[in-house]
Amino acid sequence: MKLLALGAAAVALALAPGTASAEELPTFDFTDCPAPPANADPGTWRCEAFVSQGKLTIGSQEIPLGEMRLTFSEGRVNGQYAQAFGALRHEPVRVPGLAGTTLQLRYGGYSDFQGNDARRGELDVYAVLRHPLLRRECSIGTAAAPMHTVVHDDPALPPVVLSKNPPTVHFGVVDPDLAVPATHGCGPLGELVDRKLGLPSPTGQNTFHQTTYVQYKQL
Repeated sequence: MKLLALGAAAVALALAPGTASAEELPTFDFTDCPAPPANADPGTWRCEAFVSQGKLTIGSQEIPLGEMRLTFSEGRVNGQYAQAFGALRHEPVRVPGLAGTTLQLRYGGYSDFQGNDARRGELDVYAVLRHPLLRRECSIGTAAAPMHTVVHDDPALPPVVLSKNPPTVHFGVVDPDLAVPATHGCGPLGELVDRKLGLPSPTGQNTFHQTTYVQYKQL
């Protein structure tokens, strides 16, 4: 998922044709922003609030993920880059082809939002599945063994600065190499869910895509 700081100086400072206007911006929530650590370099920390619309394609099947919200803080400690994860919030969405089943993404315990030439960011996630006939523990990936997503800039939606005050950016990211494991802890119907979703599905067969707005707040 792209989930990472995009320094405003690195992107165009004007709206590109066809991009969303300021009137269409989502509401950003900084409630989950982690405070800078006690030894943070003064004046270097900021929080980033992401609002994304995502979709997960497994083989030929697309699962619309709806809205996802993510927050983290970044800055410097003793002159070195540092970051602190805040929260990943995602409301359950219906799974096409599995009547009455919902999927909810949760944070898998690892994130790295410092981009480089090879990728935009990394994030571990797992997906909780809910249905009256599935066990409570049913999931794709787990907190102990999550899916690892590495996101790259989406050429179809390059970064565009929508506002300089407060700094607000719109962009797209994609992970074309996500591996999706078989379900875990689902009970007797787990094999049926795996067949319906085509799981496990190896890297190269799946795509995780996000269209994201991010706003920055100095801490």
